[in-house]
Amino acid sequence: MSASHDHDHDDAHTGPIKTPKQLAWAVLFAFVVPIIVIIMLANYVSTAAKPAAGTAAFDAQAVAARIARVGQVEVKDVNDVATMKTGEQVYQAQCAACHATGAAGAPKLGDAAAWGPRIKSGFDNLVHSALKGKGSMGPQGGGDFSDFEIARAVVYVSNSSGANFAEPKMAAPAASAAQ
Repeated sequence: MSASHDHDHDDAHTGPIKTPKQLAWAVLFAFVVPIIVIIMLANYVSTAAKPAAGTAAFDAQAVAARIARVGQVEVKDVNDVATMKTGEQVYQAQCAACHATGAAGAPKLGDAAAWGPRIKSGFDNLVHSALKGKGSMGPQGGGDFSDFEIARAVVYVSNSSGANFAEPKMAAPAASAAQ
């Protein structure tokens, strides 16, 4: 009984690899296969359509477009009335989204009953509300227009709804006022 007991005792301390052939397969699967898989994955990830020399990717315009700044600065001449939008153009571009349909409780264009109390508050109050926002309407209705253009839009909307406001006049340029 002691002989079989010694044999069981030796099996408890041996590993699953018993022959050199099993050792070779274990080394192959433990080291070589993962390395091959990693190389194949890296190759798969990095194989994208890369521009070759002589393609349009290296043209001056293509390079300039890729390295262009994210933001652009646009300087408007606030004294140039010719480039300013009319009240109707500002209304169509920005205000009509809500005031044409009455969305979010906005009074509709031409609705004298809804605009009457607002018109009675005066032109300056209407312009102030349009510039700063009121209720669910954001400042300038979310647009990017000059105060003069917004005032023109207020005149257009108010006059279309029963008011008789005069078209605002462009303020004198600051440079000539200083002289």
